[in-house]
Amino acid sequence: MRTHKRYSLKTQEGKEALTGYLFLAPALLLLGIFLLYPMGTAFYYSLTDFYILRPNEKNFIGFENFQMIFGDAEFRQAFSNTLYFAFLVVPIQIGVALGLALLVNKKLRFKVFFRTAYFSPVVMSLVVVSILWTFMYNPNEGLINEMLSLLGIPEQPFLTSPDQAMNSIIVMSVWQGAGFQMMIFLAGLQNIPNHLYEAADIDGATTFQKFLHVTLPGLKNISLFIFITITIAAFKLLVQPMIMTQGGPLGSTKSLVYHIYEVGFNYRDVGYASAMAVVFTIMVLVITIIQRIAVKEERG
Repeated sequence: MRTHKRYSLKTQEGKEALTGYLFLAPALLLLGIFLLYPMGTAFYYSLTDFYILRPNEKNFIGFENFQMIFGDAEFRQAFSNTLYFAFLVVPIQIGVALGLALLVNKKLRFKVFFRTAYFSPVVMSLVVVSILWTFMYNPNEGLINEMLSLLGIPEQPFLTSPDQAMNSIIVMSVWQGAGFQMMIFLAGLQNIPNHLYEAADIDGATTFQKFLHVTLPGLKNISLFIFITITIAAFKLLVQPMIMTQGGPLGSTKSLVYHIYEVGFNYRDVGYASAMAVVFTIMVLVITIIQRIAVKEERG
């Protein structure tokens, strides 16, 4: 029969357990204040018609806000934009990060300089980067159009075109974030044993075959981690469309998080915004659960 071990404060084990709980207490307190309490409050507000300009007139309306979501054309468009952004930015950013990692992992001159240069956009504020690229994307005097004109390519509208605006944000996002994933890939590359490459050389494997059968399997777990983290970050798209396009033109760059922000702070409809936030949280939780299951299967 299984018994549970009990600790007494008078014993050494009890004192160690108490010390552990005391160390955990500040983190648990902050977790409760800044995560659990806001989540609980958001769920409560999602069941009401809370309007921020009438804070004392909240009425319980059940799941009406959630029913409204299914008929909200702007929510569907924002969700579609977010999916489009994630569908493109995730594989492109992973590919660019892996390519940069393979490049700086080679024995090249000025390797430290290139590593720093590729990583530097990550440490810059995303707001600053967004403003910088907004000027670069200027259809009349932007740097990118100036460079295209030198190549004989007509000027492009970029952020002012519904067809190009989201793609332009994707390019900027990949440039800004790929350096971080590059460093993770680089750490993984350096952990792959050299004797695997030496064995492949003895077997007469080509460079591509070594990449396919040695490098990629060695980066499997790291690639899964990067894939999940980029996907979650992609679904939280907010700063770029807020700074660069304000969700336009014609709502083509309005993300799900930006739509929640707009409804809650611009339209003051906290109840409906909270319902959308709950739905978004569930989506992120589903992605996290998939990650845990996939990692568990890999370890198993």
